[in-house]
Amino acid sequence: MNENQNNNQNVQKEEDLNALMKVRREKLAALQEAGNDPFAITKYDVTHHGETIKENYEELEGKEVSIAGRMMSKRIMGKASFCHIQDLKGTIQVYVARDALGEEPYAAFKKFDIGDHVGVIGTVFKTKTGETSIHATKLTLLTKSLKPLPEKFHGLTNTDLRYRQRYLDLVMNPEAKDTFIKRSKIVSTIRRYLDAQGFIEVETPMLVSNAGGAAARPFETHFNALDEDFKLRISLELYLKRLIVGGLERVYEIGRVFRNEGLDTRHNPEFTLMELYQAYTDYHGMMDLTENLFRYVANEVLGTTTIVYNGIEMDLGKPFERITMVDAVKKYSGVDFREIKTLEEARKVAKEHHVEYEERHKKGDILNLFFEEFVEHHLIQPTFVMDHPIEISPLTKKKPDDPEYVERFEFFMNGWEMCNAYSELNDPIDQRERFAAQEEQFANGDEEANHTDEDFLNALEIGMPPTGGIGYGIDRMCMLFTDSSAIRDVLLFPTMKPID
Repeated sequence: MNENQNNNQNVQKEEDLNALMKVRREKLAALQEAGNDPFAITKYDVTHHGETIKENYEELEGKEVSIAGRMMSKRIMGKASFCHIQDLKGTIQVYVARDALGEEPYAAFKKFDIGDHVGVIGTVFKTKTGETSIHATKLTLLTKSLKPLPEKFHGLTNTDLRYRQRYLDLVMNPEAKDTFIKRSKIVSTIRRYLDAQGFIEVETPMLVSNAGGAAARPFETHFNALDEDFKLRISLELYLKRLIVGGLERVYEIGRVFRNEGLDTRHNPEFTLMELYQAYTDYHGMMDLTENLFRYVANEVLGTTTIVYNGIEMDLGKPFERITMVDAVKKYSGVDFREIKTLEEARKVAKEHHVEYEERHKKGDILNLFFEEFVEHHLIQPTFVMDHPIEISPLTKKKPDDPEYVERFEFFMNGWEMCNAYSELNDPIDQRERFAAQEEQFANGDEEANHTDEDFLNALEIGMPPTGGIGYGIDRMCMLFTDSSAIRDVLLFPTMKPID
Protein backbone atom coordinates (compact mmCIF):
# COMPACT_ATOMS: atom_id res chain seq x y z
CA MET A 1 0.00 0.00 0.00
CA ASN A 2 1.45 3.39 -0.99
CA GLU A 3 1.50 6.47 1.23
CA ASN A 4 -1.43 8.16 -0.54
CA GLN A 5 -3.65 5.11 -0.06
CA ASN A 6 -2.67 4.93 3.60
CA ASN A 7 -3.44 8.62 4.11
CA ASN A 8 -6.80 8.23 2.35
CA GLN A 9 -7.70 5.30 4.64
CA ASN A 10 -6.79 7.33 7.73
CA VAL A 11 -8.91 10.25 6.53
CA GLN A 12 -11.84 7.89 5.91
CA LYS A 13 -11.49 6.35 9.38
CA GLU A 14 -11.44 9.81 10.94
CA GLU A 15 -14.57 10.82 9.03
CA ASP A 16 -16.35 7.59 10.04
CA LEU A 17 -15.42 8.15 13.68
CA ASN A 18 -16.67 11.73 13.60
CA ALA A 19 -19.96 10.53 12.09
CA LEU A 20 -20.41 7.93 14.85
CA MET A 21 -19.62 10.49 17.55
CA LYS A 22 -22.13 12.91 16.00
CA VAL A 23 -24.88 10.25 16.17
CA ARG A 24 -24.09 9.51 19.82
CA ARG A 25 -24.25 13.18 20.77
CA GLU A 26 -27.58 13.47 18.96
CA LYS A 27 -28.90 10.52 20.99
CA LEU A 28 -27.73 12.19 24.20
CA ALA A 29 -29.40 15.47 23.21
CA ALA A 30 -32.67 13.64 22.52
CA LEU A 31 -32.52 11.93 25.91
CA GLN A 32 -31.84 15.21 27.69
CA GLU A 33 -34.65 16.94 25.85
CA ALA A 34 -37.03 14.17 26.92
CA GLY A 35 -35.94 14.57 30.55
CA ASN A 36 -33.90 11.35 30.61
CA ASP A 37 -30.39 12.75 30.98
CA PRO A 38 -28.18 9.76 32.01
CA PHE A 39 -25.59 12.13 33.46
CA ALA A 40 -28.16 13.35 35.98
CA ILE A 41 -28.24 9.91 37.65
CA THR A 42 -26.20 9.94 40.87
CA LYS A 43 -26.42 6.35 42.14
CA TYR A 44 -27.59 2.86 41.30
CA ASP A 45 -28.10 -0.02 43.73
CA VAL A 46 -26.08 -3.10 42.72
CA THR A 47 -26.66 -6.44 44.44
CA HIS A 48 -24.32 -8.73 42.48
CA HIS A 49 -21.48 -8.94 39.98
CA GLY A 50 -21.95 -11.10 36.90
CA GLU A 51 -19.28 -13.60 37.89
CA THR A 52 -20.81 -13.97 41.36
CA ILE A 53 -24.13 -14.88 39.75
CA LYS A 54 -22.43 -17.53 37.60
CA GLU A 55 -20.57 -18.99 40.58
CA ASN A 56 -23.75 -19.16 42.70
CA TYR A 57 -26.29 -20.08 40.03
CA GLU A 58 -28.05 -22.85 41.97
CA GLU A 59 -28.69 -20.49 44.86
CA LEU A 60 -29.76 -17.55 42.65
CA GLU A 61 -31.80 -19.31 39.94
CA GLY A 62 -35.15 -17.58 39.55
CA LYS A 63 -34.27 -14.81 42.00
CA GLU A 64 -34.12 -11.10 41.24
CA VAL A 65 -30.70 -9.46 40.99
CA SER A 66 -29.41 -6.02 40.10
CA ILE A 67 -26.16 -5.51 38.18
CA ALA A 68 -24.47 -2.58 36.48
CA GLY A 69 -21.65 -2.28 33.99
CA ARG A 70 -20.58 -1.44 30.47
CA MET A 71 -22.46 -2.93 27.52
CA MET A 72 -19.89 -4.76 25.38
CA SER A 73 -22.16 -6.42 22.80
CA LYS A 74 -25.75 -6.25 21.59
CA ARG A 75 -27.85 -8.44 19.27
CA ILE A 76 -31.27 -7.12 18.25
CA MET A 77 -33.66 -9.88 17.15
CA GLY A 78 -37.11 -8.34 16.72
CA LYS A 79 -39.11 -8.68 19.94
CA ALA A 80 -36.19 -10.14 21.93
CA SER A 81 -32.52 -9.24 22.12
CA PHE A 82 -29.32 -10.14 23.94
CA CYS A 83 -26.48 -8.01 25.30
CA HIS A 84 -23.41 -8.60 27.45
CA ILE A 85 -22.66 -6.43 30.47
CA GLN A 86 -19.06 -6.16 31.72
CA ASP A 87 -18.34 -5.25 35.34
CA LEU A 88 -15.35 -5.52 37.65
CA LYS A 89 -15.28 -9.32 37.65
CA GLY A 90 -16.22 -10.20 34.07
CA THR A 91 -19.24 -10.31 31.74
CA ILE A 92 -22.71 -11.78 31.89
CA GLN A 93 -25.40 -12.15 29.25
CA VAL A 94 -28.69 -10.24 29.58
CA TYR A 95 -31.86 -11.37 27.78
CA VAL A 96 -34.00 -8.36 26.88
CA ALA A 97 -37.57 -9.13 25.76
CA ARG A 98 -40.13 -6.52 24.74
CA ASP A 99 -42.93 -8.31 26.60
CA ALA A 100 -41.04 -8.30 29.90
CA LEU A 101 -39.65 -4.79 29.53
CA GLY A 102 -42.50 -2.91 27.86
CA GLU A 103 -42.84 -1.28 24.44
CA GLU A 104 -41.20 2.09 25.17
CA PRO A 105 -38.32 0.82 27.36
CA TYR A 106 -37.53 -1.81 24.71
CA ALA A 107 -37.46 0.83 21.98
CA ALA A 108 -35.14 2.91 24.17
CA PHE A 109 -32.85 -0.11 24.72
CA LYS A 110 -32.48 -0.60 20.97
CA LYS A 111 -30.89 2.87 20.83
CA PHE A 112 -28.28 2.01 23.48
CA ASP A 113 -24.70 1.91 22.14
CA ILE A 114 -21.79 -0.41 22.80
CA GLY A 115 -19.81 1.22 25.61
CA ASP A 116 -22.82 2.67 27.44
CA HIS A 117 -23.10 1.99 31.17
CA VAL A 118 -26.33 0.16 31.93
CA GLY A 119 -28.12 -0.93 35.08
CA VAL A 120 -30.08 -4.19 34.85
CA ILE A 121 -32.74 -5.62 37.15
CA GLY A 122 -33.99 -9.10 36.32
CA THR A 123 -34.19 -12.77 37.24
CA VAL A 124 -31.44 -15.35 36.91
CA PHE A 125 -31.89 -18.23 34.44
CA LYS A 126 -30.02 -20.35 31.91
CA THR A 127 -30.58 -20.24 28.17
CA LYS A 128 -31.15 -23.36 26.05
CA THR A 129 -27.40 -23.42 25.38
CA GLY A 130 -26.71 -23.47 29.14
CA GLU A 131 -25.39 -19.90 29.47
CA THR A 132 -26.17 -18.24 32.80
CA SER A 133 -28.10 -15.06 32.01
CA ILE A 134 -30.38 -12.39 33.45
CA HIS A 135 -33.93 -11.99 32.12
CA ALA A 136 -34.26 -8.21 32.29
CA THR A 137 -37.35 -6.60 33.77
CA LYS A 138 -35.89 -3.09 33.96
CA LEU A 139 -32.99 -1.34 32.21
CA THR A 140 -31.47 2.02 33.17
CA LEU A 141 -29.03 3.97 31.02
CA LEU A 142 -26.51 5.19 33.59
CA THR A 143 -23.87 6.83 31.35
CA LYS A 144 -23.83 7.59 27.65
CA SER A 145 -20.53 6.69 25.95
CA LEU A 146 -19.81 9.48 23.45
CA LYS A 147 -16.87 7.75 21.78
CA PRO A 148 -17.02 4.24 20.30
CA LEU A 149 -14.79 1.52 21.74
CA PRO A 150 -12.12 -0.10 19.55
CA GLU A 151 -13.42 -2.85 17.27
CA LYS A 152 -13.85 -5.80 19.64
CA PHE A 153 -12.44 -8.56 17.43
CA HIS A 154 -9.02 -6.94 17.28
CA GLY A 155 -9.22 -5.44 20.76
CA LEU A 156 -6.75 -2.77 21.86
CA THR A 157 -3.39 -4.04 20.62
CA ASN A 158 -1.42 -0.80 20.18
CA THR A 159 0.98 -1.01 23.12
CA ASP A 160 1.70 2.71 23.25
CA LEU A 161 -2.01 3.53 23.26
CA ARG A 162 -2.64 0.92 25.97
CA TYR A 163 -0.15 2.66 28.28
CA ARG A 164 -1.36 6.18 27.46
CA GLN A 165 -5.06 5.34 27.77
CA ARG A 166 -5.01 2.72 30.50
CA TYR A 167 -8.74 3.23 31.10
CA LEU A 168 -9.39 1.93 27.57
CA ASP A 169 -6.91 -0.92 28.06
CA LEU A 170 -8.79 -2.02 31.20
CA VAL A 171 -12.09 -1.99 29.31
CA MET A 172 -10.87 -3.92 26.27
CA ASN A 173 -8.28 -6.32 27.71
CA PRO A 174 -9.44 -8.50 30.64
CA GLU A 175 -5.87 -9.71 31.23
CA ALA A 176 -4.80 -6.13 31.99
CA LYS A 177 -7.51 -5.80 34.61
CA ASP A 178 -6.50 -9.17 36.08
CA THR A 179 -2.88 -8.01 36.34
CA PHE A 180 -3.75 -4.92 38.37
CA ILE A 181 -6.18 -6.76 40.61
CA LYS A 182 -3.40 -9.26 41.27
CA ARG A 183 -0.96 -6.42 41.96
CA SER A 184 -3.31 -5.06 44.59
CA LYS A 185 -3.52 -8.52 46.19
CA ILE A 186 0.28 -8.82 46.23
CA VAL A 187 0.66 -5.53 48.10
CA SER A 188 -2.13 -6.25 50.57
CA THR A 189 -0.70 -9.74 51.21
CA ILE A 190 2.74 -8.25 51.94
CA ARG A 191 1.16 -5.86 54.42
CA ARG A 192 -0.79 -8.67 56.06
CA TYR A 193 2.35 -10.77 56.44
CA LEU A 194 4.48 -7.97 57.91
CA ASP A 195 1.73 -6.78 60.25
CA ALA A 196 1.49 -10.33 61.61
CA GLN A 197 5.25 -10.27 62.24
CA GLY A 198 4.93 -7.21 64.44
CA PHE A 199 5.98 -4.57 61.92
CA ILE A 200 4.25 -1.19 61.80
CA GLU A 201 3.66 0.73 58.59
CA VAL A 202 4.91 4.33 58.52
CA GLU A 203 5.22 7.24 56.08
CA THR A 204 8.34 9.31 55.53
CA PRO A 205 9.02 12.48 53.44
CA MET A 206 9.09 12.44 49.65
CA LEU A 207 10.53 15.97 49.42
CA VAL A 208 13.98 15.94 51.01
CA SER A 209 17.01 18.21 51.14
CA ASN A 210 19.42 15.26 50.87
CA ALA A 211 18.32 12.32 48.71
CA GLY A 212 20.36 9.45 50.12
CA GLY A 213 20.14 5.72 50.70
CA ALA A 214 20.80 4.53 47.14
CA ALA A 215 23.08 5.05 44.17
CA ALA A 216 20.89 7.14 41.86
CA ARG A 217 20.48 10.64 40.46
CA PRO A 218 17.56 12.49 42.06
CA PHE A 219 14.97 14.75 40.51
CA GLU A 220 15.32 18.31 41.77
CA THR A 221 12.67 20.94 42.43
CA HIS A 222 12.31 24.31 44.15
CA PHE A 223 10.15 24.99 47.18
CA ASN A 224 8.94 28.56 46.71
CA ALA A 225 7.68 29.12 50.28
CA LEU A 226 11.14 28.49 51.75
CA ASP A 227 13.07 29.57 48.64
CA GLU A 228 15.01 26.33 48.96
CA ASP A 229 15.95 23.58 46.49
CA PHE A 230 14.60 20.14 47.35
CA LYS A 231 14.91 16.69 45.84
CA LEU A 232 12.46 13.84 45.39
CA ARG A 233 13.51 10.86 47.47
CA ILE A 234 15.41 8.02 45.80
CA SER A 235 15.11 5.69 48.77
CA LEU A 236 13.26 5.23 52.08
CA GLU A 237 16.28 4.11 54.06
CA LEU A 238 17.67 6.99 56.07
CA TYR A 239 14.36 8.13 57.55
CA LEU A 240 13.28 4.60 58.45
CA LYS A 241 16.57 4.06 60.27
CA ARG A 242 15.90 7.23 62.26
CA LEU A 243 12.72 5.51 63.48
CA ILE A 244 14.74 2.48 64.61
CA VAL A 245 16.90 4.92 66.60
CA GLY A 246 13.63 6.24 68.07
CA GLY A 247 12.76 2.77 69.35
CA LEU A 248 10.06 1.59 66.92
CA GLU A 249 12.06 -1.64 66.38
CA ARG A 250 10.14 -3.00 63.33
CA VAL A 251 9.02 -0.57 60.63
CA TYR A 252 8.18 -0.71 56.95
CA GLU A 253 7.01 1.65 54.24
CA ILE A 254 5.56 0.98 50.79
CA GLY A 255 5.80 4.10 48.66
CA ARG A 256 6.87 5.80 45.48
CA VAL A 257 10.50 6.77 44.98
CA PHE A 258 11.96 8.74 42.09
CA ARG A 259 15.21 8.21 40.19
CA ASN A 260 16.34 10.40 37.32
CA GLU A 261 17.33 7.59 35.00
CA GLY A 262 16.34 6.01 31.70
CA LEU A 263 13.26 4.06 30.69
CA ASP A 264 13.42 0.39 29.77
CA THR A 265 11.49 -2.84 30.33
CA ARG A 266 12.50 -2.96 34.02
CA HIS A 267 12.95 0.72 34.91
CA ASN A 268 10.54 3.64 35.31
CA PRO A 269 11.63 6.95 36.87
CA GLU A 270 8.95 6.65 39.56
CA PHE A 271 8.36 3.23 41.02
CA THR A 272 7.13 1.50 44.15
CA LEU A 273 9.69 0.50 46.75
CA MET A 274 9.17 -1.28 50.03
CA GLU A 275 11.79 -1.02 52.74
CA LEU A 276 11.68 -2.56 56.18
CA TYR A 277 14.01 -2.42 59.18
CA GLN A 278 14.13 -4.74 62.17
CA ALA A 279 16.15 -4.10 65.30
CA TYR A 280 18.28 -6.83 66.87
CA THR A 281 18.73 -8.94 63.74
CA ASP A 282 21.17 -9.04 60.81
CA TYR A 283 21.24 -9.89 57.10
CA HIS A 284 20.72 -13.58 57.86
CA GLY A 285 17.46 -12.64 59.58
CA MET A 286 16.53 -10.63 56.47
CA MET A 287 17.20 -13.69 54.29
CA ASP A 288 14.86 -15.80 56.39
CA LEU A 289 12.18 -13.10 56.30
CA THR A 290 12.50 -12.71 52.51
CA GLU A 291 12.30 -16.43 51.84
CA ASN A 292 9.19 -16.75 54.02
CA LEU A 293 7.59 -13.61 52.57
CA PHE A 294 7.97 -14.60 48.91
CA ARG A 295 6.69 -18.09 49.64
CA TYR A 296 3.70 -16.71 51.56
CA VAL A 297 2.76 -14.19 48.86
CA ALA A 298 2.99 -16.83 46.11
CA ASN A 299 0.73 -19.21 48.03
CA GLU A 300 -1.82 -16.52 48.89
CA VAL A 301 -1.97 -14.81 45.48
CA LEU A 302 -1.21 -17.64 43.05
CA GLY A 303 -2.17 -20.67 45.11
CA THR A 304 1.23 -22.29 44.43
CA THR A 305 4.92 -21.78 45.21
CA THR A 306 5.84 -22.46 41.57
CA ILE A 307 6.04 -19.30 39.47
CA VAL A 308 6.07 -19.53 35.68
CA TYR A 309 7.58 -16.53 33.91
CA ASN A 310 7.98 -16.50 30.14
CA GLY A 311 7.67 -20.29 30.17
CA ILE A 312 10.37 -20.76 32.85
CA GLU A 313 9.44 -22.39 36.16
CA MET A 314 10.89 -21.01 39.39
CA ASP A 315 10.33 -22.92 42.61
CA LEU A 316 9.82 -20.88 45.77
CA GLY A 317 8.99 -24.04 47.72
CA LYS A 318 12.59 -25.26 48.00
CA PRO A 319 15.21 -23.63 50.24
CA PHE A 320 16.75 -20.69 48.38
CA GLU A 321 20.37 -21.02 47.28
CA ARG A 322 22.91 -18.88 49.18
CA ILE A 323 26.27 -17.98 47.60
CA THR A 324 28.85 -15.25 48.14
CA MET A 325 29.53 -12.76 45.36
CA VAL A 326 33.15 -13.90 45.17
CA ASP A 327 32.12 -17.55 44.81
CA ALA A 328 29.47 -16.67 42.23
CA VAL A 329 32.00 -14.74 40.11
CA LYS A 330 34.46 -17.63 40.39
CA LYS A 331 31.73 -20.13 39.40
CA TYR A 332 30.65 -18.32 36.24
CA SER A 333 33.79 -16.45 35.13
CA GLY A 334 36.60 -18.60 36.51
CA VAL A 335 38.17 -15.58 38.23
CA ASP A 336 38.81 -15.92 41.97
CA PHE A 337 38.92 -12.44 43.52
CA ARG A 338 40.29 -13.92 46.73
CA GLU A 339 43.55 -14.30 44.82
CA ILE A 340 43.47 -10.68 43.61
CA LYS A 341 45.15 -8.46 46.19
CA THR A 342 45.64 -5.12 44.44
CA LEU A 343 43.77 -2.70 42.21
CA GLU A 344 46.39 -3.25 39.49
CA GLU A 345 45.69 -6.99 39.49
CA ALA A 346 41.93 -6.32 39.29
CA ARG A 347 42.38 -4.00 36.33
CA LYS A 348 44.60 -6.52 34.59
CA VAL A 349 42.08 -9.37 34.93
CA ALA A 350 39.28 -7.01 33.82
CA LYS A 351 41.17 -6.23 30.59
CA GLU A 352 41.81 -9.92 30.02
CA HIS A 353 38.06 -10.64 30.31
CA HIS A 354 36.96 -7.54 28.36
CA VAL A 355 35.21 -6.01 31.37
CA GLU A 356 35.12 -2.24 30.95
CA TYR A 357 35.83 -0.13 34.04
CA GLU A 358 36.37 3.55 34.82
CA GLU A 359 39.47 5.16 36.30
CA ARG A 360 37.62 5.86 39.56
CA HIS A 361 36.69 2.19 40.08
CA LYS A 362 38.40 0.31 42.90
CA LYS A 363 38.92 -3.44 43.26
CA GLY A 364 35.48 -3.99 44.78
CA ASP A 365 33.82 -2.04 41.97
CA ILE A 366 35.54 -4.27 39.42
CA LEU A 367 34.36 -7.39 41.27
CA ASN A 368 30.82 -6.04 40.99
CA LEU A 369 31.30 -5.39 37.26
CA PHE A 370 32.36 -9.03 36.84
CA PHE A 371 29.24 -10.08 38.72
CA GLU A 372 26.99 -8.01 36.45
CA GLU A 373 28.73 -9.27 33.31
CA PHE A 374 29.11 -12.98 34.06
CA VAL A 375 26.71 -13.96 36.85
CA GLU A 376 23.36 -12.14 36.99
CA HIS A 377 21.73 -13.73 33.93
CA HIS A 378 22.43 -17.23 35.34
CA LEU A 379 20.49 -16.61 38.57
CA ILE A 380 17.08 -17.93 37.49
CA GLN A 381 16.06 -19.93 40.56
CA PRO A 382 15.71 -18.07 43.90
CA THR A 383 19.25 -17.16 45.00
CA PHE A 384 20.76 -14.99 47.73
CA VAL A 385 24.09 -13.45 46.64
CA MET A 386 25.94 -12.44 49.81
CA ASP A 387 28.95 -10.50 51.04
CA HIS A 388 29.47 -7.57 48.67
CA PRO A 389 32.63 -5.46 48.48
CA ILE A 390 32.68 -2.47 50.80
CA GLU A 391 33.25 -0.02 47.92
CA ILE A 392 29.68 -0.46 46.65
CA SER A 393 28.01 -0.68 50.08
CA PRO A 394 28.37 2.64 51.94
CA LEU A 395 25.61 1.95 54.50
CA THR A 396 26.47 -1.64 55.46
CA LYS A 397 28.35 -3.28 58.33
CA LYS A 398 31.76 -4.78 57.54
CA LYS A 399 32.23 -8.50 57.97
CA PRO A 400 34.17 -8.77 61.25
CA ASP A 401 36.53 -11.42 59.86
CA ASP A 402 36.95 -9.85 56.38
CA PRO A 403 36.62 -6.03 56.42
CA GLU A 404 36.98 -5.69 52.62
CA TYR A 405 33.47 -7.11 52.40
CA VAL A 406 30.16 -6.30 54.09
CA GLU A 407 27.14 -8.18 55.45
CA ARG A 408 24.88 -7.59 52.48
CA PHE A 409 22.86 -9.72 50.10
CA GLU A 410 20.87 -9.26 46.93
CA PHE A 411 18.06 -11.68 46.12
CA PHE A 412 17.82 -12.83 42.49
CA MET A 413 15.16 -14.59 40.45
CA ASN A 414 14.86 -14.82 36.67
CA GLY A 415 18.22 -13.05 36.42
CA TRP A 416 16.72 -9.99 38.13
CA GLU A 417 17.66 -8.35 41.40
CA MET A 418 14.50 -8.57 43.50
CA CYS A 419 15.73 -7.01 46.72
CA ASN A 420 18.80 -5.66 48.50
CA ALA A 421 19.53 -6.12 52.22
CA TYR A 422 22.15 -5.30 54.85
CA SER A 423 23.26 -5.74 58.36
CA GLU A 424 22.89 -1.99 58.80
CA LEU A 425 25.92 0.12 59.61
CA ASN A 426 25.27 1.69 63.02
CA ASP A 427 28.79 3.01 63.80
CA PRO A 428 28.57 6.80 63.30
CA ILE A 429 32.35 7.17 63.01
CA ASP A 430 32.59 4.53 60.28
CA GLN A 431 29.49 5.97 58.59
CA ARG A 432 31.06 9.44 58.44
CA GLU A 433 34.14 7.96 56.77
CA ARG A 434 31.94 6.14 54.24
CA PHE A 435 30.08 9.37 53.46
CA ALA A 436 33.44 11.11 52.94
CA ALA A 437 34.43 8.39 50.45
CA GLN A 438 31.11 8.90 48.66
CA GLU A 439 31.71 12.66 48.49
CA GLU A 440 35.10 11.96 46.93
CA GLN A 441 33.46 9.70 44.34
CA PHE A 442 30.95 12.46 43.55
CA ALA A 443 33.79 14.92 43.08
CA ASN A 444 35.41 12.42 40.69
CA GLY A 445 32.34 12.31 38.49
CA ASP A 446 30.01 9.75 40.07
CA GLU A 447 26.64 11.56 39.93
CA GLU A 448 24.94 8.69 41.79
CA ALA A 449 27.14 8.89 44.89
CA ASN A 450 25.60 9.65 48.30
CA HIS A 451 26.12 12.94 50.13
CA THR A 452 26.83 13.37 53.82
CA ASP A 453 23.63 13.51 55.87
CA GLU A 454 24.48 15.28 59.12
CA ASP A 455 21.10 14.69 60.75
CA PHE A 456 21.32 10.97 60.01
CA LEU A 457 24.83 10.92 61.54
CA ASN A 458 23.42 12.72 64.58
CA ALA A 459 20.77 9.99 64.90
CA LEU A 460 23.47 7.29 64.78
CA GLU A 461 25.38 9.13 67.50
CA ILE A 462 22.25 8.94 69.66
CA GLY A 463 22.52 5.19 69.05
CA MET A 464 20.94 2.70 66.66
CA PRO A 465 20.74 -0.93 67.84
CA PRO A 466 22.01 -3.78 65.64
CA THR A 467 19.55 -3.79 62.75
CA GLY A 468 18.71 -5.72 59.59
CA GLY A 469 17.19 -3.83 56.69
CA ILE A 470 15.94 -4.60 53.19
CA GLY A 471 14.46 -2.94 50.12
CA TYR A 472 12.12 -4.68 47.64
CA GLY A 473 11.17 -3.51 44.16
CA ILE A 474 7.40 -4.06 44.27
CA ASP A 475 6.92 -3.48 40.53
CA ARG A 476 9.48 -6.11 39.60
CA MET A 477 7.88 -8.55 42.03
CA CYS A 478 4.51 -7.86 40.37
CA MET A 479 6.05 -8.46 36.93
CA LEU A 480 7.29 -11.85 38.05
CA PHE A 481 4.05 -12.90 39.75
CA THR A 482 1.86 -11.81 36.79
CA ASP A 483 4.14 -13.01 33.97
CA SER A 484 4.40 -9.44 32.62
CA SER A 485 7.20 -8.70 30.16
CA ALA A 486 7.66 -5.00 30.96
CA ILE A 487 7.39 -2.79 34.04
CA ARG A 488 4.86 -0.63 32.17
CA ASP A 489 2.51 -3.63 32.18
CA VAL A 490 2.27 -3.47 35.98
CA LEU A 491 2.16 0.33 36.35
CA LEU A 492 -1.32 1.75 35.83
CA PHE A 493 0.07 5.01 34.47
CA PRO A 494 3.73 4.60 33.44
CA THR A 495 5.90 7.54 32.49
CA MET A 496 5.52 8.26 28.77
CA LYS A 497 7.20 10.65 26.39
CA PRO A 498 4.74 13.45 25.49
CA ILE A 499 3.01 12.89 22.15
CA ASP A 500 3.95 16.40 21.04
